[in-house]
Amino acid sequence: MTATSQHHWSADPSTLLRVGEGFRLSDVAPDATPGYDGDKKHAHADLETGAEQFDELQERLFAQSREDDDAPAVLLVLQAMDSAGKGGIVRHVIGATDPQGVHLKAFKKPTEEELAHDFLWRIEREVPKAGYIGVFDRSHYEDVLIGRVRELAPPEEIERRYDAIVDFEKRLTDAGVRIVKVMLHISPDEQKARLMERLDRADKHWKYNPGDVDERQLWPAYMEAYQTVFERTSTENAPWHVVPANAKWYARVAVQALLLDALEEIDPQWPAASFDVAAEKARLAAT
Repeated sequence: MTATSQHHWSADPSTLLRVGEGFRLSDVAPDATPGYDGDKKHAHADLETGAEQFDELQERLFAQSREDDDAPAVLLVLQAMDSAGKGGIVRHVIGATDPQGVHLKAFKKPTEEELAHDFLWRIEREVPKAGYIGVFDRSHYEDVLIGRVRELAPPEEIERRYDAIVDFEKRLTDAGVRIVKVMLHISPDEQKARLMERLDRADKHWKYNPGDVDERQLWPAYMEAYQTVFERTSTENAPWHVVPANAKWYARVAVQALLLDALEEIDPQWPAASFDVAAEKARLAAT
């Protein structure tokens, strides 16, 4: 099922981009635009009409939770190499709706307090409540990506974490949280160009991190780590989706489509009035 407000998909992106059996990250071309027949201009139009639908569905989801404590929630997990476009997704996709129903958390390097607990401790505290759309800009997956590549934990601990993540996400989905996991996949050359742009522009210097160059040198190790993540944690209840992200316009319209698909399946409903509407109209008219 493709989003009803987007018109240029030739295939369902939630199926096309989903990590399935036999998936190989090395087979995904970062500059491809799979399943989308339009160009940048069409994507901008779809993103605009999709934003209207996204805003309504988000408001319905939030409104439903005001009367139903067991209302569902949505959690978007964004993972990527640096400069892949996570911020653009937050601005251009999530930013289209009322922020009061959105819970955004950008996970940074763990604090001393967080390191004193299990790696999921700080994650559990940020899970979206009923009616909310949660966004993790980086997530618990850092602990099996950077943790593995940089050897921040012993191999047996990394292995334990894969199973802990699967169990954690199963608990969330059983509790009514719809998880949309997305890896934005860019090429090393595209990342290099984006990082160079940050260095060329004074207004982008604040976004540049010298450590990004160090991480680039570990690119093959990170791709291998991502492949293992997909094999160990892409489940029926919380599958991964890999979105080619060299073309920012494609990544944005694709992630919006995945979220719209999740919300359309939830189909949140406006809550019925808990008061006599006719009586309240009469009372209001009399004032």
